Amino acid sequence: MDADYVIIGAGSAGCALAYRLSEAGRQVIVVEHGGSDAGPFIQMPAALSYPMNMGLYDWGLKTEPEPHLDGRVLVTPRGKVIGGSSSINGMVFVRGHARDFDHWAEAGAAGWSYADVLPYFRRMETWHGDGESGWRGTDGPLHVTRGPRRNPLFRAFVEAGRQAGYQLTEDYNGEKQEGFGPMEATIWRGRRWSAANAYLRPALKRPNCRLVRALALRVVIENGRATGVEVERGGRVEVIRARAEVVLSASSINTPKLLMLSGIGPGAQLAGHGIEVVADRPGVGGNLQDHLEVYMQFASRQPVTLYRYWNLWGKALIGAQWLFTKTGLGASNQFESAGFIRSAAGVDYPDIQYHFLPIAVRYDGRAAAEGHGFQAHVGPMRSKSRGWVTLRSPDPKAPPSIRFNYMSHPDDWEEFRACIRLTREIFAQQAMEPFVRNEIQPGKGVETDDEIDAFIREHAESAYHPCGTARMGQRDDPMAVVDPEARVIGVEGLRVADSSVFPRITNGNLNAPSIMVGEKVADHILGKGMLPPDNLEPWINPRWREAQR
Repeated sequence: MDADYVIIGAGSAGCALAYRLSEAGRQVIVVEHGGSDAGPFIQMPAALSYPMNMGLYDWGLKTEPEPHLDGRVLVTPRGKVIGGSSSINGMVFVRGHARDFDHWAEAGAAGWSYADVLPYFRRMETWHGDGESGWRGTDGPLHVTRGPRRNPLFRAFVEAGRQAGYQLTEDYNGEKQEGFGPMEATIWRGRRWSAANAYLRPALKRPNCRLVRALALRVVIENGRATGVEVERGGRVEVIRARAEVVLSASSINTPKLLMLSGIGPGAQLAGHGIEVVADRPGVGGNLQDHLEVYMQFASRQPVTLYRYWNLWGKALIGAQWLFTKTGLGASNQFESAGFIRSAAGVDYPDIQYHFLPIAVRYDGRAAAEGHGFQAHVGPMRSKSRGWVTLRSPDPKAPPSIRFNYMSHPDDWEEFRACIRLTREIFAQQAMEPFVRNEIQPGKGVETDDEIDAFIREHAESAYHPCGTARMGQRDDPMAVVDPEARVIGVEGLRVADSSVFPRITNGNLNAPSIMVGEKVADHILGKGMLPPDNLEPWINPRWREAQR
């Protein structure tokens, strides 16, 4: 079994790669260990809390005890299914701020500034927002939509942001990220529009693209060149050969694991596991980043929240309507309003994100005890803490050791306290007065720095945005893993295309920039020249130096 290109992982970037490479006439094999994404638990947007808590669809990864969060072990969901994490995520679509990508370029990822990546964001999407915008795409595979915002809480939250003195934005994925406004999602005609639906299914209709269900064990490297992938399927180990290149798109957790199993990584660690060192790259598995958040929950004065449906009969009604019509509450992820603000004067672009949800509920599906309520997910966007992914053993079936090292940098505490205090101020505005009865979480008695810090240690949760573990940089950077064309440094014929390559985490959810990486790396592979840069100037608050809002 062989092809021009073998892609490991049918996730966000891998699906985009398969689409573009097969579109160009190349023969492609996509290796994916996970199973089918069919069925309502994945395809119904409102059911998003189910797949990420189901072993059928999730790798079941967990962190080591996190030393700065009282030794808590946090779950790290990654999609083990066609579509990867785009099939189990919250479907929120955020490109990231223009300054994020300019930072990438400054950090050594030449050719990845915002001017360079904007054309790829446009190419990948069909935007269903209002009006026309030179910032947005109109004919890409990925449909991007907005929820109807019929619940009065969605508009009240945005208005409260305005009353608190913040900007409004009609399109945070366009010229102006800063402010409050509608949230966007990868939902189309009532269904989750995952990378599998957008990219992989059309690619598989071509005769030159094939999906192989197998567990990737390691990259086969011969004389310094990747020549294939060793996989296990049906109880047998075999090699899938790549005539041109192997591309790792296995997630920021499993990609560094596979690199290390293949002899690429910190030499001493690999030798300690008895793995022959092919390329001593100390950066493999390092630079691990994530977004940490808390749920600020409030009890509602009015019975307008989704809690009225939080029973067997209500869920059955929503499910039945969605199954037969693909409409109603089941057709939304319920994240329909958003906010991006700056934590302090002197911060030039937003470093706090809000997801607003018209029910007080946890990601595992447990509702707040007080009944009708609502919540905002909030956390800092650019934590300075860094963690790592390492091998637990040389057994490919053993999960890796993961430690994010959350809250290990002192600045994180100051930024997180600001998140909580600024959020309380927003929910104290007149627009929320008809709805806020009392604060459920953190609640009364959590006011001082020490009390807020204790709340963070006990309640902060991952937003499930891991990245950075195979950082892109210049070839002479000892901590870089891939060069600006996503080629693994020290090995021929091997690239990485997923969130592993991010030099620094972007503002907001990571699905959009992960897909963009797949789109852009495809052009690097094809060698046909990149899309021309576009120097549209993003909006930056003119008073950022002296004012927080």
